[in-house]
Amino acid sequence: MNFMFPAAEPVDPKGRYAALSADKLRGGYYTPARVAEWLCAWAIRDKTNEVLEPSCGAGAFATAAAQRLRSLKATAAAAARQLTAVELVEAEAAKARDGLASPLGKAASKAVVEGDFFAWWERRKGEAFDAVVGNPPFIRYQSFPEPARSRAMAMMESIGFKPNRLTNIWVPFVVASAEALRPGGRLAMIIPAELLQVTYAAQLRSYLTAKFRHIDIVACNDLFFEGAEQEVVLLMADGALPERLPNNVCRVAVTEVATVRDLLVSEPTDLLSRSEEKDVRGDKEKWLKYFLSGREIGLLRELREHRRVVPLGMLADVDVGIVTGANAFFVLRRSEIEQRRLKKFARRLVSRSAHLRGASLSDEDWIALEAGDERVTLLDIRAGVAGLTPGSAAAAYVAQGEADDVHRGYKCSIRRPWFHVPAIWSPDAFLFRQIHDFPRLVLNGANATATDTIHRVRARAVDAAVLVAGSYTHLTAASAEIEGRSYGGGVLELEPTEAERLLVPDAQALAAALPLTECDKLVRAGKLSDVLAENDRLVLQNAMGLSKDDVSTLKGAWDRMRGRRFSRGKSARAKA
Repeated sequence: MNFMFPAAEPVDPKGRYAALSADKLRGGYYTPARVAEWLCAWAIRDKTNEVLEPSCGAGAFATAAAQRLRSLKATAAAAARQLTAVELVEAEAAKARDGLASPLGKAASKAVVEGDFFAWWERRKGEAFDAVVGNPPFIRYQSFPEPARSRAMAMMESIGFKPNRLTNIWVPFVVASAEALRPGGRLAMIIPAELLQVTYAAQLRSYLTAKFRHIDIVACNDLFFEGAEQEVVLLMADGALPERLPNNVCRVAVTEVATVRDLLVSEPTDLLSRSEEKDVRGDKEKWLKYFLSGREIGLLRELREHRRVVPLGMLADVDVGIVTGANAFFVLRRSEIEQRRLKKFARRLVSRSAHLRGASLSDEDWIALEAGDERVTLLDIRAGVAGLTPGSAAAAYVAQGEADDVHRGYKCSIRRPWFHVPAIWSPDAFLFRQIHDFPRLVLNGANATATDTIHRVRARAVDAAVLVAGSYTHLTAASAEIEGRSYGGGVLELEPTEAERLLVPDAQALAAALPLTECDKLVRAGKLSDVLAENDRLVLQNAMGLSKDDVSTLKGAWDRMRGRRFSRGKSARAKA
C-alpha cells in the first residue's frame, strides 16, 4: 500500500489500518508519483516485463509501472496482463483501478488483485516476475492483523528466517517480493532506513546480499514524504539469483543526494554510476558502513582483527540506567527533598547528559549541580533501606503519589511495592546513550547513579580512569557511527549491546593515553579535537603502530558519518 509508514497503532483486521488517523492513512504519506515513476524507469526494462506491486494502495506505483510499460510500446491489454497489483482494502483497490484507467483503459480492472498479499503469495503457484516495485507498509509485529501476520511469518520461516516480535512487517514484504522474482529480476522499493542499521533487519541484509548480484541504496537528506518524519531509502536490487548463495559476491553501493529534486532530475543509471561499489560476501554487518569509502571500510575491518583492538565489552559491561517508571515522582531537586523532608531517602543521580560536562564527574561537580537545584537526587525507599513509618514524611509522599495515580503507571504497577525502584547501583563510569558528536565515557567520581537516559558502565580488567581516558580516539569515534543508529534530528543512539561492540584500544594500549585529568580539562574547555589528536598520536600511533594515514582515514570516516547525521538533522529541522 503506497502510504508512508504509519505509526504502530491498533489495526482492525477487516479494515487493515482502520484505527489509524485519516492523515496517516490517507494523507501525506502516499508515494509521490514522480518518485514512483523514477523507480519504475529503472526497474522495468522491456515492454514484455511482468511486474508485481505487493501493496498498491491507491496505485501510485501500479500507475507508474503501467505508464512505463506503455512507454516501452506495450499495448494496454498486454500491460494489464503483465501487471499484478495486490491490495487488501477494497476502497484503496478501487482507487488503484481508477488510476490505471488512463494508461490501461478497460483492462485496468484485471491488473488489481484484491486480498491479503501473503495469502496471494501462498497460492501464486510459482508465478514469477521480472520486476517488483512498491512501498510496503511499515507496521510493528504486534499491530499487524491476523491471519496476515501468521502467513507473513510462516513465509519467512519457510526460507530460513527466524522472525520474532521485533520484526517489522515491511521485512516480510521485501522478502516475499524478492522470492517472487525471476533470475535476473529487479527489486525497487521505498523502505525505512532502518534496513541499514537495526538488529531485526540483520537477517534481511544477509539475505539480500546472498540473493542479488548488485544492490544500490539511495539516501536523501530531504525527507521523501511531506509530513512523515521517518527516514527512508530507495532499495534497488538487481540480478536476482535462482537461489540464495551464502558466498555470493554482491556489489553494494550507496548513493547520497541532497534533495529529492536532485534525484528526480537525474537519470537512474547515471546517478547510480557515481558511487563506489564494494564487494560483499554474506554481509551481516550494518550497512551504514557503505556510506564510507572502500579504504575506510577496509581499515575498520582490519582494526577489528588488530591484536591491540578489542570491543568495549571485553573490558567493561554496559547497562541501562535506572528505569523509575515516573521520573517526576522519583527524581527530585534539593529544594523538593528539603521541603518534603526526604533527605535520608536521597541518592546521588545524574538524569541528563548535560550534567556531564567533562570526562569525569567529581564530588564537587555533583554538589554544584545539587546547589543549582538540578534534578540530581533519586528517591530510594527500598526494603532494607528505610521503612515506611505511619505518619512519616516518606509515607505522606507515597500517599500523595497514590493520590496522583503514580502507582498505576506500567513500570510502577508491576513492582511490589510500587515505590521500590530496582537496580539502584553506582557505576564506574557513564556513557552517553544519545550522542551529538562523540561517544563520551565519563568517570563516575561522585558515587552517583543515572536514569536510563545515560548508560552505566562497570570496568573489568582495566582501571576505569584509564578506560575512560583511552576511549577518546578517532578509532572509537568512527566505530560508534557504524555501531549506533540515527533516527533523525542528527542524534546518534547507542543501546548497551551496540556500545559493547565499540572498538577501543586494549588495556596495554589504553595505558598510553593522556592522563584523565588532562582529558577532563580539555573536554570541559570545548577542546575535544585536541584530546582526540593527542590520543591518536599517543595510543593509535605510538602504542598500536598505526600510521598517520590510518589515523587520518579514521578521522575522515568519523567526519563523513557525523556530517551525514548533522545534515539530516538540519534538513529535518528546516522542514519543521
